[in-house]
Amino acid sequence: MSEMSVLRTLFRYQAWANEDLLDAIDRLDPEQHGRERLACMRLMNHSLIVARIFAAHLAGREHGYQDDNSPEPPTLPDLLAALTASDQWYLRYIETISAPLLSEALPFTFTDGDRGCMTREEMLLHVVTHGGYHRGEIGRILAQLSVTPPWDTLAVHLHRADPSRRLSAAAE
Repeated sequence: MSEMSVLRTLFRYQAWANEDLLDAIDRLDPEQHGRERLACMRLMNHSLIVARIFAAHLAGREHGYQDDNSPEPPTLPDLLAALTASDQWYLRYIETISAPLLSEALPFTFTDGDRGCMTREEMLLHVVTHGGYHRGEIGRILAQLSVTPPWDTLAVHLHRADPSRRLSAAAE
C-alpha cells in the first residue's frame, strides 16, 4: 500500500468517524448531560481548529487563530458542517499533492508562538492521529455516561465502506 493510499484511507476513515461521533453527541440529552455534551463539542471543535491550522500550513497561508480552541463551540449542526468541509478539504488535498512533495519540510509557528517544522506527510499524520486521540476522549466520556460510543475503528470502517471484504473472508 502506498503512502498516498494510506493517507486516503485514513482521511476517509476520519470523515466517517467524525460524522458518526457527532451523531452520538447529538443524541446526548442537553438537560441531563449538558456539561458532558459541551465537553464533547469543545473537543471536536478543538480538533477542527487544529485541522484548519494545519490546512493553512499545508496551503502556505495564514490561519488567523490565536488559540487552538474557541471560547464556545459552534452549534452541533455548524460543527458538523465545518468538520465535513475540513475533512473534504483534506481528501481533495491528498488527491492533488504529489508523493514527492509529502517529504517537503515546512516551517510554521504554533498558536503559542513556538516555532515548528514538519514534513507535509507528518502534518497529515498529525491531523489524523490528533483527531483520533480526541474522538477516543469523547468515547470515554460517552462510556462514563453509559452511552455506547460508536464502534468507529478503522477495521469497522473498511468493512462498512466495502462489504465485499466480508464475502472475501467467508470464501476462505
